[in-house]
Amino acid sequence: MEIKTSQEFFETILLTKFKPEKAKDIEVIIQVNLTGDTPSDWVITIKNQNIQFNQGIATEPTLTLKTTEENFLDLVNGQISVEKAFFSGKINFKGDITTALKLKEAGFL
Repeated sequence: MEIKTSQEFFETILLTKFKPEKAKDIEVIIQVNLTGDTPSDWVITIKNQNIQFNQGIATEPTLTLKTTEENFLDLVNGQISVEKAFFSGKINFKGDITTALKLKEAGFL
């Protein structure tokens, strides 16, 4: 099933993809800033093997991810890997890249 919007990903898909057992050592507040035709901002908090998310701006994120909604959808639909998106400049991270890679294992990216 192809994800059509970032809102669909966050509100419908993310909870089914999240793997709490892989988030054992992750404690992070992620700010996702999506640009493009339908810009949006999301805050994702992973703590104690739980995930929470809402639209908005985090006051003190530990990791910030910036990209276009189009690139984000390519990422969550598996059309581009996190590593390839990062190294090709399609996605920008601010914060600990090691944590960002752990998010992939936990089902976030």
